[in-house]
Amino acid sequence: MDIFEKLLKNRGPIGEHSERAHGYFAFPKLEGEIGSRMNFRGKEKIIWSLNNYLGLANHPQVREADATAAKAFGLASPMGARMMSGNTNYHEQLESELSLFVKKEATILLNYGYQGILSAIDALCNRRDIIVYDAECHACIIDGLRLHPGHRYVFKHNDIADCEKQLRRAKQMSETAGGGILLITEGVFGMAGDQGKLKEIATLKQQYEFRLLVDDAHGFGTMGETGAGTGEEQGVQDQIDLYFSTFAKSMASIGAFMSGPKEIINFLRYNMRSQIFAKSVPLPIVIGNITRLKLLQSEPALREKLWANVTKLQQGLIERGFNIGTTNSPVTPIYLQGDIPEATAMCLDLRENYNIFCSIVVYPVIPRGQIIYRLIPTAAHSDEDIMLTLDAFSEAKQKLDSLTYNVAEIPLV
Repeated sequence: MDIFEKLLKNRGPIGEHSERAHGYFAFPKLEGEIGSRMNFRGKEKIIWSLNNYLGLANHPQVREADATAAKAFGLASPMGARMMSGNTNYHEQLESELSLFVKKEATILLNYGYQGILSAIDALCNRRDIIVYDAECHACIIDGLRLHPGHRYVFKHNDIADCEKQLRRAKQMSETAGGGILLITEGVFGMAGDQGKLKEIATLKQQYEFRLLVDDAHGFGTMGETGAGTGEEQGVQDQIDLYFSTFAKSMASIGAFMSGPKEIINFLRYNMRSQIFAKSVPLPIVIGNITRLKLLQSEPALREKLWANVTKLQQGLIERGFNIGTTNSPVTPIYLQGDIPEATAMCLDLRENYNIFCSIVVYPVIPRGQIIYRLIPTAAHSDEDIMLTLDAFSEAKQKLDSLTYNVAEIPLV
C-alpha cells in the first residue's frame, strides 16, 4: 500500500473531523493585540483560551524589551547550536537568575518545552532505569516515555497509595536490573487544574530511593508566595530534584528551562540531543525573558490580580451550579454532559451569540458523553468579562440540559 494512501484512509481521531472543524474549532485565527478581548472572524470575543496568566504579553516593558533586542540583534543572533557557537552572556544570565528564583543550583535553557522535557527524559534514563509517572502527565512526558527503552510504571492520577505500589515494583525491578528510579509528575495538571501531590510524594523518597522530576508549566509564575511554583506553594521545593517549566505561559514567551543540581544540569547540557543539535535560542527571546522574569518578581500585583479573577470566576461558577472538579489553580474546567453534536452546538452558540471564546474538549480526548470547557483566567480579564461569561454559560447550560440545541441544524463552519 502507498503510505500516503494509508494516511488518507485513517486521518486520526482528531484529523477525521478536520474538514468540518478547520478554521473554527481547530486552527482558529485570533486577531488583534493579545488580551482578554480579541477578534475572531471579524467580531470581538472574550478570550479564555490563552495561557497569558499574568498579562505580560502586552506589558509595556515587555514590548519595549522585545522590540529593542530585536532591533539590536535581529532574530538570527546567535548563529549555530549553543554548544558550538551559540552561547552568550545573556543566555547565562537568564540561567543564573532562574536558578536563584526557583532555588536550584543550576539551570539549562531549552528551545521548546515539549521538545526539551522529552529529550531530558531520554538523556536521564537508560534501559536499566525505571520511570514511575502520574497517569495524567502531559503528552510531552508521555512521548518521552515512549522513547524510554526500560521499564515504566504508571500510577492512578494523584493516588498516593497506587504511587507507592508502583514505586515498590520499581524498587524491586531496579535491584534486579541495576538501574535507578525517576518519578515524574506535574505541579499543576493543565486539564483538570489540580495540583500534583508533591508533598506526599516527597515523603516516599527516602524509602524508595527515587529522584523527582516535576513539570510545573502551569505553576511557575502563578503558584507560591513569590510565584516560584507549586513546590514553593507546598513547601517542598527543596525536595524536587529536577524542576522544569516553560516560558510559554506565565512569561508569555517561548522556550523552557530545567533546574537542578549543578553536576546533573551540566550532564544534560552535554547529553541532550535536542539542544546539542539545535540552533540556540535567539537573543531577542532570551533578553525578553530576562525582562519578563524581573517583572514576575517585582510586580506581585499581577499575580494578585490573577488570583482575584480566578476566585471570582470559580466561585461564580460554583454558585451557579457548575462542576469545576478539584481545581486548586487558575486552570478552570467546566464539566458538562453531552456528546460531540451537543458540544458543537453549544460552542457555536457561545461564540456567535454570546461572544465567548474558550477551548472545548470532547471525545476522543475524554470519554464519550462528556464535555469539558477549559477556561484560563488571567490578570488581563475584567470584572465585566467574568460576569458576561458567567451569564452566558448559565443560559447555554439551560439550553444543553433542556435539549434545546437542534444538532441537526448545526451549520458547517
